[in-house]
Parts: sequence; C-alpha cells; structure tokens
Amino acid sequence: MPTTAAVAEHAPPAREPGVRALLDGFASGDPDEILSLQSLLSGLDRRAFGMLLFIATLPAFIPVPVGGAVSGPLVMLIGIQLLAGLHRPWLPKFVSRRGPHRRVLARFDRLLSPWLARIESLLRPRLPQLIDTRAATMLTGLVLLLLGLLLSLPIPLTNYLFGALLLVFALALLERDGVLVLAGWIAGSTAIVVFGVLSGNLAAVTMRWFATVFS
Repeated sequence: MPTTAAVAEHAPPAREPGVRALLDGFASGDPDEILSLQSLLSGLDRRAFGMLLFIATLPAFIPVPVGGAVSGPLVMLIGIQLLAGLHRPWLPKFVSRRGPHRRVLARFDRLLSPWLARIESLLRPRLPQLIDTRAATMLTGLVLLLLGLLLSLPIPLTNYLFGALLLVFALALLERDGVLVLAGWIAGSTAIVVFGVLSGNLAAVTMRWFATVFS
C-alpha cells in the first residue's frame, strides 16, 4: 500500500488560482485603495503578462472617448515585450507604482463574474507549445501590437470589440490555455484584416510609426 508521501509525490500539481479567484482577491478591501501594477503582478510569474493585459484592457470598456487611447499604447507595450522574448513584463517605475482603484476592479469583478463562472470550467492549461515557444510568443506579441494600434485609432464603435479580443488573450495567458490562444490568433487576425488592412488605417499608421522610430 503506497504511503502518504508517495501519493503526494505523484499527485498532479495544484492548479493556480483562476481569473475569478484573482479578481475576488483584488476586489476585497478598501475601495479607495490604489492597487499598484507591481502588486497586481506580484507572484504570477509566467502569468504576469496575462494579468497586465487584463488590467491594460479595462479602460477600453469605460464609456469615455479616451478609453482606447489609454488601453492601446499599454497593449502595444505588452506586444513589443512579447516580440522581444521577455519572460516577465517590464514597466518603468513611475508606471509600476500606478494602478486602478480597488473599486474599479470590484466593479469589473461584479460584471465579469457571471461570464467567468460559465467559461472557467472550459479553460485549463493545455498545448503549452502555443504559449511558451519562441514562435508562438512572437505571433501573440505581433497580434497584440496590431490590436493595440487599432484600439488607439479613432475607429467608431470598435473599443468593445477590440477589448473583447484582448480579454481572450488575457484569459488565455492567465489560464495557460493554448486552445484559447489559437482562437485569439484567428479572431484577432480577422479583426486586423477587416478593420486595419482593408481600411488602410493600420498600414498608414504603421508606416508612419516605423518611419518615426527608425528615422
């Protein structure tokens, strides 16, 4: 009969807290407290990019005209870092010390919890080759960079659409779900073609951006 130690040694590792559990923890406490990005990302290791993307996407869902202008550059920064092969997000100190009020996360926790409760059972760590390999990381970074650029543009009635696509990637990176990453690649690439390449906006802005950076 196997001993308790032997059983524990061969038991599968405990699953890391899901998105809903993380949000519940962040939402609990003084609503006026500011949660720094540094504290929100602490202890998440490989999943930190997912949490940072989740936080960066939230302004896109706030019904103000500048929501996309705030979220877009942050998402682009995440995309660039994934393209560069970083394993953890890098943020300037003046950015890492800032963050949302706890009440903002509590509001999104209330809004998203019913949806997360339905889909969380479908998400699980799988197909790590679609998350951890260099080629997969670069593809995710490229899609995020272009979606962030589109989100920054004043394209009417698209903030929620791009925000939803970015949340797909955030959930995929937080839950380490390669199937969801694949779905994000397909949906994100479709949105980039429809709203970016065909309209000409993305190509024009990208060329100006590259000309500015490399001039």
